[in-house]
Amino acid sequence: MGYETELKLFIDGAWRSGEGDTAPVINPATGDTIAELPLASTANLDEALAAADRAWPAWRATDVEARGAILRKAAALLRERSEQIGRLLTQEQGKPLAEAIGEVVGAASMFDYFAEQAKRSGGRVLVRPAGQRSIVIPQPVGPTATFTPWNFPIYLLAKKVAAALAAGCTVISKPPEETPGCTGALARALDDAGIPKGVFQLVHGVPDTVSRHLIGSPVIRKISFTGSTGVGKHLMKLAADGMKRITMELGGHAPVLVFDDCDLDKTLDMLVPQKFRNAGQVCVSPTRFFVQEGIYDAFAKGFAERTAGVKIGNGLDADTRMGPLANQRRLPAIAGLVDDAKAKGARVLAGGEPGQGGFFFQPTVLADVPDDAQAMNVEPFGPVALMRSFRSEDEALHNANRLPFGLAAFVFTENGRRANRLGDAIESGMVGVNTFAISVADAPFGGVKESGFGSEGGEEGLASYQVTKAIHQA
Repeated sequence: MGYETELKLFIDGAWRSGEGDTAPVINPATGDTIAELPLASTANLDEALAAADRAWPAWRATDVEARGAILRKAAALLRERSEQIGRLLTQEQGKPLAEAIGEVVGAASMFDYFAEQAKRSGGRVLVRPAGQRSIVIPQPVGPTATFTPWNFPIYLLAKKVAAALAAGCTVISKPPEETPGCTGALARALDDAGIPKGVFQLVHGVPDTVSRHLIGSPVIRKISFTGSTGVGKHLMKLAADGMKRITMELGGHAPVLVFDDCDLDKTLDMLVPQKFRNAGQVCVSPTRFFVQEGIYDAFAKGFAERTAGVKIGNGLDADTRMGPLANQRRLPAIAGLVDDAKAKGARVLAGGEPGQGGFFFQPTVLADVPDDAQAMNVEPFGPVALMRSFRSEDEALHNANRLPFGLAAFVFTENGRRANRLGDAIESGMVGVNTFAISVADAPFGGVKESGFGSEGGEEGLASYQVTKAIHQA
């Protein structure tokens, strides 16, 4: 099936061709250019800012049931169109079609959840003498700018937009230029659901130009960003000049602590598909595998055998289990990490080489990886599993907490006391014990240390788009 979509910007309730330059959209499975994306000019951005500012008073005053009805309709449209949108996503980003469709359905769940959660966002009444009243109420923070990456372009966009719209904020979103068809389809679902003019807008452009222009505007009162730690720090500096509220969901390097009392085969059957999901291009991807020494050899052997059976190919092929990397620049980056680890003593148990055609890299397993290997210190963001053994729980905990990142961590053990201890002691915003189900609509998602701050999802995600006001009456 060919790539069939007309790429446009969505500004002030209208679909625009844009007044800036264009950028190519590339299918990573083939390396072919499949479309040209119109980019927003500064005049387009100013128009979007004016529309968001103009629409904000009426949207914040809109009854929560009316806001929720639009969000629920958008969710229904996303589900109805999930296969069509999933095909766009696969052709733009590379992940297998089943993963892409699942992402669209996950995005729909965000709109449904926040449509209902907004109804529960009440304040409180303080105890005061008779005749006096003091109340504390949440109010929408105001016009918001969101910036999202290409690895989960629909789901991460929905996670921010659904919460912000439910809270009563207007939103200008800049999704990734690599995946404009699928994110544009989300904007079209909101448009078809009846979102008022100016309440939600979608623009593409040169990232630094768009971020500086939107964050520098006095209209924008909140910024939400998902991406690398380096870019997050840059945006924080821009936001500081205007005292903007910010949420930062930044990079990770998830440790996986595997103890000798786990069900080894069951654990391996869970770990390998998760490692190579979306070709490892997942901020919470299990990456640093620390395995208790008594089962280390069996673990490494079982992991490598299962990895060899992961079929790579075009995401539209039914038997593909791992697609290409999303862009060409990731190929030399991953190869460099593998070569560095090998030079420092790591053993290649599977993969280790680029694939054939497109932007493919083989699912790779490296054993006995030392701490001074570059891959153990920077997020690979690719299909590379790094492993080595440990002796004691204290050693495993040290390994988990050694880096400045703290987004997600995972523990596999059948010892309940150990699970409780590690759940408390691991420095991470999220910990999965015998599970990878940590990104769900009703739970907060976010990190600590250089993995950022603030939460998305759950009641905490809604609160991130609200400010607190106390009203006292005597």
